[in-house]
Amino acid sequence: MKKALKIMLMLSLIWVCLVQPVSAATTKTIKLKVTLVSVELVENNHVGNEWYTKASVNGKEIEEGSTVTLKLKSSESLKLKAYAEEQNKIPESGSANATVKGASVTKDITKSLKVKVTENRGWYSGNTAEWKFTFKVQKSK
Repeated sequence: MKKALKIMLMLSLIWVCLVQPVSAATTKTIKLKVTLVSVELVENNHVGNEWYTKASVNGKEIEEGSTVTLKLKSSESLKLKAYAEEQNKIPESGSANATVKGASVTKDITKSLKVKVTENRGWYSGNTAEWKFTFKVQKSK
């Protein structure tokens, strides 16, 4: 009986030692800076010439050249979103999303989202335009 108790105590101690670092890591917060470096129309095959674009980081809208600073738990992720819309009577639009795990940001990361917009009516129906949104993610102090 004493031997079984010793074994149970030893296993409990090992379990506590192994589990503690994992739970401590999930409560750690990190500070990340996200910059929308550029928004560029890469290709436009007769889709349109009046555009509206929008980008966001974790639901916060961000303008080209601007930076958003966020505090996240190391277990959380950044959610990057990009949207482009051709402005006419019947607008066409496209969007793209990406996630970046907060804990994976150990050095600067450049993340590009490509947004494809397809003409849906008229002479050029089926033609596409492509936008490229470039984000820079940095660990902040």
